[in-house]
Amino acid sequence: MIYLNVCEGIFLFRPNRFIAKVNIDGTVVIAHVKNTGRCKELLVHGAKVILQKANSSKRKTGYDLITVWKNERLINMDSQAPNKVFLEYLQSGRCIEDITLIKSEAIHGNSRFDFYVETIRRKIFIEVKGVTLEKDGVVLFPDAPTERGVKHLNELALCIGEGYEAMVVFVIQMSNVHYFTSNNKTHSAFGEALVAAEKAGVKIIAVDCMVTENSLTINNSVPIKLT
Repeated sequence: MIYLNVCEGIFLFRPNRFIAKVNIDGTVVIAHVKNTGRCKELLVHGAKVILQKANSSKRKTGYDLITVWKNERLINMDSQAPNKVFLEYLQSGRCIEDITLIKSEAIHGNSRFDFYVETIRRKIFIEVKGVTLEKDGVVLFPDAPTERGVKHLNELALCIGEGYEAMVVFVIQMSNVHYFTSNNKTHSAFGEALVAAEKAGVKIIAVDCMVTENSLTINNSVPIKLT
């Protein structure tokens, strides 16, 4: 995944969850934050950020804030990116071999899943979650309570009972991490649902990403530790 027309800036503050004030070469601009999560550990005053210049003059904001430096670690925080890079990963054949069908935003019963994939012998529903929270090399999800995330896990478990395969994929929007785990301190119900989903047969996958100032690419599998 490639970003065009990127530039550096210095994060100043975030008036609300949708926008940020950023200093670009001495000029303060308003940028759209492509992640409505808290991201308090990322968006700190003085942090170096990467922005993409908008290609439409009709927008209220001229830039999108997509990536941030956390000390020496470059973290992509674009919430739309995980699905895009995972689609590229599927299309490459590295995740699932011999794919004959990929359908995004697949509706099944009362559920809408990020992807539905078929091979000659397999039918798989997949949910993708982006991960930006890191502490001492350990990455965690979620960074805020997510009833929607719990619902997705429960619905994936139901798919197993109907004869489908099911996966939840945690796309870690950074590299060089030790392992992934659920953030039980923030939302214990999600951690419990993740363990229950795994016991029901849902496959849990975590992958890190190669992050540059203008690109994001899924790289390697990451160990998973659940409690």
